[in-house]
Amino acid sequence: MLQRLLIPTHAQTEFVDITDEVQGLVSAAQVANATLFLYCPHTTCGLTIQENADPGVQHDMLLNLHHLAPRNDRRYQHIEDNSASHLQASMMGFNLWLFVEAGQLVLGRWQAIYLCEFDGPRQRTLMVKLVPEESGAASG
Repeated sequence: MLQRLLIPTHAQTEFVDITDEVQGLVSAAQVANATLFLYCPHTTCGLTIQENADPGVQHDMLLNLHHLAPRNDRRYQHIEDNSASHLQASMMGFNLWLFVEAGQLVLGRWQAIYLCEFDGPRQRTLMVKLVPEESGAASG
């Protein structure tokens, strides 16, 4: 089942914790065990799993992404003047997959799922596909 999740962003660059929204889709599907695929169909926005206990982690990640791909580099040739956003999104990646067990996302104690905005604020769309585990599958 393919679903879409709409996520509003509020700044030019930010990490948005979407764990609760994704878990909400999983819970609504009422599937006990599955593999969950997340895909971000935007070229200036990415996805990551990262620590959720200390917001300094997201700050530090953005700081270093801005250092690696600075917005004001005059060597960029892209006509829309957002080359840094494309580079930063590519560094983060555009897809994730996770396990679902007993109807819950399988994440580490301090982990959360983040949408990584690099060219906002905007309304972003995520594609979410939940693939239920086949019942009666042979164990081995």
